[in-house]
Amino acid sequence: MMMVTVMSVVLGLFFVLAGSVKLLGWQKQVFEIQLAYFRSYGLSRRAMAMVGALELSGAALLGLYPAAGALLLALVSAGALSFHLRFDTLKEGAAALMTLVLSLSLWSLL
Repeated sequence: MMMVTVMSVVLGLFFVLAGSVKLLGWQKQVFEIQLAYFRSYGLSRRAMAMVGALELSGAALLGLYPAAGALLLALVSAGALSFHLRFDTLKEGAAALMTLVLSLSLWSLL
């Protein structure tokens, strides 16, 4: 059970930070980098905000309905990874791959 808690906390913190930057832009340097990625994929600032909202929702769900939160975060991670692999390289998609594996691992333990 300790492993489930650690995985949930790590995923939750990561996605609260990532989602809040995408929604609020509070960390300007990271925000600008993320926005540049979205624009290079042909996506708008609005799409970036929607992804941020999904990330925050998934993080919140980890506390309320852990399996649903883990699944939502796995879907968001899979989407991010697919865009990175299509438009960038695996290097840019490494974080998405790690969060995908972690989310699916957590989901399988719940």
